[in-house]
Amino acid sequence: MNQEDLLGNLAGGEAQKPQESPLVSLKKDLSNYKDAIKEVAIEIMVEGLSAHPIFIAHQHEVNIGEIILDRAELATDWTIQASTLEEFIERGIIQENKKDAFLSSYKNADDYACVFVVVPEGANFVYYPY
Repeated sequence: MNQEDLLGNLAGGEAQKPQESPLVSLKKDLSNYKDAIKEVAIEIMVEGLSAHPIFIAHQHEVNIGEIILDRAELATDWTIQASTLEEFIERGIIQENKKDAFLSSYKNADDYACVFVVVPEGANFVYYPY
């Protein structure tokens, strides 16, 4: 299935160019970043910082985690920051009573990056295969 099947033709005509979803550029950046992200995830787990690394993808500024890939330095669209489940709970992004529900959907960190995508409309978790 291609992108047009999923998103449809939003323009409604040829005179208007469809506006590209920010997720298209995120997919491109994650494809370029995946090896570096996996390396950081493994480091977080091996050092015992967390069994559940979480990466934050954003185009503005967020105050959680540490920057590992800066879009300004790399001339890309998205900045990636590294964090952990524990920090998300500490900061109240994930409520303590929702931890088990989150963990039940958390994919194996050896195979997938857990990415918290922040856009002006809101934020959500996605899992991106390495």
